[in-house]
Amino acid sequence: MQDPVSGFTYPEEWVLLCRDEQSRFLVSKGLAVLASDGTVRKRGFTTGSTAAAAAKAAVLSLTKNCITEVSILTPAGIRIHVPVTADRGTGECVKYSGDYPGDVTAGMTFSAEAVPSDSTISLHFGEGIGRWVRDTPRYMTGDPAVSPLARDEILNAVREAMEETGIRGVTTRIFARQGVEVAEKTLNKMVGVEGGISILGTTGLVEPWDDHLEQAACERAVLADKVVLTTGRIGMRYARMLFPEHEVILAGSRLGTIIPHLKGEVIICGLPAIVLKYINPVILEGTGFSTVEEFMTSDVFSSAMHTSFQNYKREHPDTRIVIVNREGIVIGDSS
Repeated sequence: MQDPVSGFTYPEEWVLLCRDEQSRFLVSKGLAVLASDGTVRKRGFTTGSTAAAAAKAAVLSLTKNCITEVSILTPAGIRIHVPVTADRGTGECVKYSGDYPGDVTAGMTFSAEAVPSDSTISLHFGEGIGRWVRDTPRYMTGDPAVSPLARDEILNAVREAMEETGIRGVTTRIFARQGVEVAEKTLNKMVGVEGGISILGTTGLVEPWDDHLEQAACERAVLADKVVLTTGRIGMRYARMLFPEHEVILAGSRLGTIIPHLKGEVIICGLPAIVLKYINPVILEGTGFSTVEEFMTSDVFSSAMHTSFQNYKREHPDTRIVIVNREGIVIGDSS
């Protein structure tokens, strides 16, 4: 059995320990994750998937009644079915966190309003959706805090609804009334987003991290002959291309709990932010920058990155660090 999200093939002994047929079905569809002891943890839906469901429901309700569920194609290529409520151009969807206890956006309601227009699609973000308060390498001041993949997911959901209803054009506005309150529990202000939450999602699904899955990731890493630890989905995708003969394992922010259990060469591969702050927690001190992404625009970034490599390698000579950007280009390699 293979996880369609990560591409990991579950060992047969793990599968045999899971005796519940419905649980195995969810795992096979990418809607849940199997641990080494046979337990299953359900994936949740990202803010991007939740907003997409609300938007699709809103558009569908312009011509249809009794809408209680919509299907959404996630960035991972997995179609999910999401409960919604909708009536006469207004749709709502409650954020589902799966079995991830640390999801501060769990239970939030995302709303969307749809109004027919000429043969164009217009997407806007209102109350409770954060906006950037300073320029960054990817966003300008005033831009809504919506990642490109999440925006594409929402637009695709709107297009599907338009095809189903025959509507030629629509203007959709998305908002989250609890957004300002919930954003206080996130790191938004630190990275330059204020006024609400961010709409994100690389895969459209939320990983159900807990002690069981951390242990499973650690066991996979220990058993692998050649291992690459990655910090996210983008890093995972490029790590598979760069190191096709290695076992690629998503460690997220748990690098520090997994690496001490490993022997021999270990490769850490991912985007700069998590990797550099892991190997050098004080890399931003004295720089005047709030985030690694902003620091990357500085003339001294490359020097600081390689100094961080050298200092970390002194304590961890068997660890190789490979930093990639969002286009998959290697911008730093400690080897």
